[in-house]
Amino acid sequence: MQETKADLGQLGGVMKEAEDTATADLVENYPGKDSASALQLFLDRIPISSSIPGIKNATVVELKTGDNVKDAIQLLYTKNASGAPIADVLDPDITVGRFSDRYIGFIDFATLVLWSLEKCEKACVPTDSHASEENGKSSLLYLLEQNPQIGHTKVGELAKSFLWNPFFPVHLRDTLFHVLLLLSKHPVQVVPVVEQSDLQVIGFVTQNAVIQLLLQSDGLELFDSIADKSLSEFWFENEENLISVYGDESIAKALHALFKSQIGAIAVIDRQTQKLMGSVRSSDVYLLMENDNLFCNRRSVTVEEFIHMETSTPDLDPAIERDIGALLSAGVLHLRNNFLPRMDSPVTSKKTDTLKQAMKNVADNKSNFIFQVDDLQRPLGVLTSRDIILQFAPPSMNSNIDGGGFFESAVEQTGCQVKDGTLVCDH
Repeated sequence: MQETKADLGQLGGVMKEAEDTATADLVENYPGKDSASALQLFLDRIPISSSIPGIKNATVVELKTGDNVKDAIQLLYTKNASGAPIADVLDPDITVGRFSDRYIGFIDFATLVLWSLEKCEKACVPTDSHASEENGKSSLLYLLEQNPQIGHTKVGELAKSFLWNPFFPVHLRDTLFHVLLLLSKHPVQVVPVVEQSDLQVIGFVTQNAVIQLLLQSDGLELFDSIADKSLSEFWFENEENLISVYGDESIAKALHALFKSQIGAIAVIDRQTQKLMGSVRSSDVYLLMENDNLFCNRRSVTVEEFIHMETSTPDLDPAIERDIGALLSAGVLHLRNNFLPRMDSPVTSKKTDTLKQAMKNVADNKSNFIFQVDDLQRPLGVLTSRDIILQFAPPSMNSNIDGGGFFESAVEQTGCQVKDGTLVCDH
C-alpha cells in the first residue's frame, strides 16, 4: 500500500511539472490558444512510464493467427485474460524491423465466445446438458469440440468478419497524448505497450485508465474548462446507440443483442415500468464458462434472473480503492474483475451532470460505459469511455507539436496526416 501511495504521489508530481511546462510553453510560443490545444500540450508532457507505474507487472497472453477458436477461448479463460494481441509469426527466426510487424490485431474473450454462439445458433446446434458431467469439460468447450466447423476455425480467419480490433501500440517513452490520439481516432478498447528492445507486448493502457489519469488533472484550468460543462452541452458519438432487452426475455436473446452491440453493453429494462434495472456487458460473458447450467439453459433462463444470480463481491475498503486509482485498470486485462459493479447495479448519469461527474462515476466503478437516465430512471442513451475521451481530443491539432518517431508512425498507420494543424484522413 505504501508503494502504491508513493506511485500516486509521484504521478501527482509528474502532472504538476507537466502543467507548469505546458503553461510556460503556451505563454511563450502559443499565445491565445484554446483550452483543448493547451490540454494537448499538457498531455504531451506526461510519459506513460511515469503515469502508469504498474504497467510492467502485467502477464500478457498472446494468440496466434493459426490458433483455433476453441483453444483460444480455453487459453484466455485459463489464464484469466479478457483479451490478447494476435501475432502473425510465420518464421520465428525472422527479425522484424517495425514494432507493428509481429502483431496484427487484438481480440477479446467475449468476442470469441459470442461469435461461437452466433454460429451455433444459426447452425441449430443442440446443447448437451450432460456433456460437462461426462467429460469434465465446460459445456461451451465441448460444444465447440463436437462442432469442428466452428470450434476449429482459425483466429486469423475471424479478420474477415471484422472481429479483430486494430493493433496500434505505444512505447513506454511515449506520452499520454499519444494514447489519447489512438483511443480517439480508432474504436479500440486498449492500447498495447510494446517493449522497444524485443518488440514484445508488456502491458496495456485501457480507456478507463486514461479517464482516471485525466482526472488527476482535476483543478487545473486546462482540464476544468472542458470537464465542468454539463453533458447536455456535448455531442456524443454513441449516445443514441442504446440497445436494450427486457428483463423477462431470455439470456440467449441478450447475448445475441450483445454480439450486435458496438459498445460492449446492453441495457436491461423492466417491461412494465420501462425503468433501467441492470445491464449485460461483454465482461459478463465468462460466466457462461463458470456455470454450465446457465449455459445449457440460456434459452429459458431470463435476463432478470441472470443479472441477479452472480456471486456478490465482498465489500472493498474505499480507502484502498482510492489509493490504487489508475493502477488497477491499467496494464492488466483480467477476465474476472472484482472491481466491476454488479449487473443489477448499472452506472448512470443525468444530462444535467457535468462531464467531470460522469468521468468520476465511470472511474470509481471501473466501468467502460454509463447509462443516461431521466428522473424516473428510464434510459435515454449510453455514453462510452471513448465518448468521454473524444471530448479531450478534438480533430484540430497544432502541427508544431512534436510527437516523435512513434507519432509519425501511428498517424501513418491510420492513413492520416497532420496538415495545417488539422488531422486529415485519406478515407
